[in-house]
Amino acid sequence: MGDGSKKKVIIASVAAVILVAAIVAVAVTTTKSDRNTPDVASTTKAVDSICSPTQYKETCKKSLAGAKTTDPKKLIEKAINVAVTNVGDVLKKSTLLKDAANDPMTKGAYEVCEEVLEKAVDELKISIGKVGKFEPIKAKEYVADLRTWLSAVITNQETCIDAFENTTGDTGEKMKKLLQNARELSSNGLAMVSALSEFVGALQLGSTDGGRKVVPGEEEDSANTQPLNGTTLSLKPTIVVAKDGSGQFKTINDAVASLPKNNNDSFVVIHIKAGVYDEHVEIPKGLNKVVFVGDGPKATVITGSRSMAGGVQTYYTPTLIINGQDFLGKDFGVENTAGIDGFQALAVRVSGDRTILYNVNMDGYQDTLCADTHRQYYRKCTITGTVDFVFGNGLALFQECTFVVRKPGPKQECMVTAQGRSDPKCNSAIVIQNGHFTAEPDLLSVTPPVPIFLGRPWKELARTIIMQSNIDECIDPRGWSPWIGTVGLDTCYYVEVGNRGRGSKTTGRVTWKGIHTLTEEEVKSTWTGGVIYGGDAWIKESGVPYDPAMMQV
Repeated sequence: MGDGSKKKVIIASVAAVILVAAIVAVAVTTTKSDRNTPDVASTTKAVDSICSPTQYKETCKKSLAGAKTTDPKKLIEKAINVAVTNVGDVLKKSTLLKDAANDPMTKGAYEVCEEVLEKAVDELKISIGKVGKFEPIKAKEYVADLRTWLSAVITNQETCIDAFENTTGDTGEKMKKLLQNARELSSNGLAMVSALSEFVGALQLGSTDGGRKVVPGEEEDSANTQPLNGTTLSLKPTIVVAKDGSGQFKTINDAVASLPKNNNDSFVVIHIKAGVYDEHVEIPKGLNKVVFVGDGPKATVITGSRSMAGGVQTYYTPTLIINGQDFLGKDFGVENTAGIDGFQALAVRVSGDRTILYNVNMDGYQDTLCADTHRQYYRKCTITGTVDFVFGNGLALFQECTFVVRKPGPKQECMVTAQGRSDPKCNSAIVIQNGHFTAEPDLLSVTPPVPIFLGRPWKELARTIIMQSNIDECIDPRGWSPWIGTVGLDTCYYVEVGNRGRGSKTTGRVTWKGIHTLTEEEVKSTWTGGVIYGGDAWIKESGVPYDPAMMQV
């Protein structure tokens, strides 16, 4: 089907449902609010329309039972409100089950659920507020925000269920059943918003700039959020951390604890002087606009050794956890030294929206970096590991990053990526542009050679795009590895395009249905930074090098 035919299909299918009504209802300034309660037939028709793009239509219709409006925005708000209530109920039950659990790992799994479901409720509430503020002139950014938050809701619910993988008994199945309705409701909300995204794209709202759509007025809006003293990186440190006592604090945690919560006004820059900081650092939710600047990725190092083998839930093993929004990190290293015997042992987990890491080393073995949720950007970073060492379900773009495979444990194979997309409307993906895939010398000397793969599908709809990258000969000619049996092989979305190096040849690659062939022009219009984020001012304002389109390699 040609591009023109596809566009017509999109417009026709979406126009038949909620979105024409939604655009018209909010775009026309003379729209009148309902003065009279609509009749049952009108309401039923509106509900049927708004539920049309969802996977779980019956759940959708039940959630909107009793609605007395035909306003698409109000119907979406009501649908998400029902999800808030449902997730909240599951959270209460999860807390009670946690208190009753005797097994430490089971109790730990419930603790993970408690945290991520609280996050899910918060994201749903934020989404409700956003729905009521739709402005057609900022449609792209509006939809990008909603899709990001609702995708995070689904990821957090998946994280809750995944936390029970290493527990005994049937607690995991019980939690899955508890969450079933909440997951369907959340998926439906995401589907409604994603349909709006397709409609806006089909209508081609806005002009183009650097390979991305630009919404009229976007530049003016972006200027209002620009740091007062230029780019974020040009701001001078306000806090200094130094082990020798030459700063205000000797530990990073003490510096973080001194910062005001719910900061959305100005960035706070923390200079972390050279030294090895043996501490687990967390930027908590609500602590926003924090900047870490070290003295170099090998000079300023944050180190830890928590691991699954050591009895810690994977979600809580990271040496550095980023939950706050608009975090920027530059010129430091983070490591998890648990080694191959620690199994899952993270160096970094990124769960905060609009996170940027620049010239940061992340060293570990299994599961080094969790690109967990939300929008993330990495530039000139080096990530080392063995198994699934870049994983998660965020929308993560890596530019000019190096992925170094280390020697794994006995009988282990190595996989660089393990993307975790599980809902077809999630905006998440791992996108690697002008990266370098290589291996440490001690791994290359192993006989027989250890198979090394670009990735494997952690979830059924795993999505990874590798473009313009240098792939060494160490990568197995098959390219991609199965997860368990045939899970995800037909439904994943893997793309390689414009790569170089001896390991980049695609003639010997696996031939799953999930392997897709795109041209560079197609990748430029779908998977470059200026397109995927739906608004990239937050990167441009940082001062970090960034290419919104294809790179010069």
